[in-house]
Amino acid sequence: MANRRVLVRRRNSTRNIRKITRTMQLIATARFQAAFNRATASRPYTDKLAQLIEGLARAATGLDHPLMETHEDVPHEALLVLTSDRGLCGGYNANVLRTVVEHLDSRAEAGIETAVTMVGKKGTNYFRFLRREVAEVVSDIGDKPRFEQVEPVANRLMEAFIRGEIAALHVGYMKFASAGKQMPVVERLLPLSYEAPEGEDTAGEVLYEFSPSPQELLDELLPASVRVRLFQAFTDAAVSEQVARMVAMKAATDAAEDMIKRLTMQYNRARQTQVTMELLDIVGGANALA
Repeated sequence: MANRRVLVRRRNSTRNIRKITRTMQLIATARFQAAFNRATASRPYTDKLAQLIEGLARAATGLDHPLMETHEDVPHEALLVLTSDRGLCGGYNANVLRTVVEHLDSRAEAGIETAVTMVGKKGTNYFRFLRREVAEVVSDIGDKPRFEQVEPVANRLMEAFIRGEIAALHVGYMKFASAGKQMPVVERLLPLSYEAPEGEDTAGEVLYEFSPSPQELLDELLPASVRVRLFQAFTDAAVSEQVARMVAMKAATDAAEDMIKRLTMQYNRARQTQVTMELLDIVGGANALA
């Protein structure tokens, strides 16, 4: 009887866990749809702005801007890392942080010191565990980033680049391609470069007439491009997190269902064994009285 009671308790506990993971899967699915809508809504604007600046840079030669300058003599860079505040999302954070650590190690081998700005509690805790230094922690954005939250971060990093404190700015995050494909990447945001790919035919390009001047346009568009690209990275990271959590909770729910089936079979076998033993005792007692 004790064995059966243990199996019943374990089965009931597993059923409760299945309810929780199933509920979390449904919540993640709903949040994924909202995050996906935000990410896809901002992507056309980001792509079109990049195309506009590229066309401007090609059409107006001799343009210069502080965000396009290279600081080869500065041995310092900045890296913005986007992780989640909560767990239960599979290998989402682990994959991002592994890619980031590899990038940091490669830059250290090249003699470049990288100041890390960490977004998300999971990344902060992981770097604290590795005893790696974090220059700044941003913890008030969450999994629903808004542009007004991202803009101050972008402005601070752009100002540091313009002052010559850093030679480059990179962002490490989980890039969203589709619901079935997300890639941990480290992308460069600064310095900006808009050059025609090698071998590309530009004979049929449109000629521009500028008003105001191309330099004034660059002064306005280049900082906007950095802010928008960084915001796109935040929205990609948010939707990738929900995909990872949705997949992880579905796997946990399926595993709980399999465990419930195994425990039910074990319970039925134990019950059958007990009934058989009781029948044997009854038959044995009847034979003894006969």
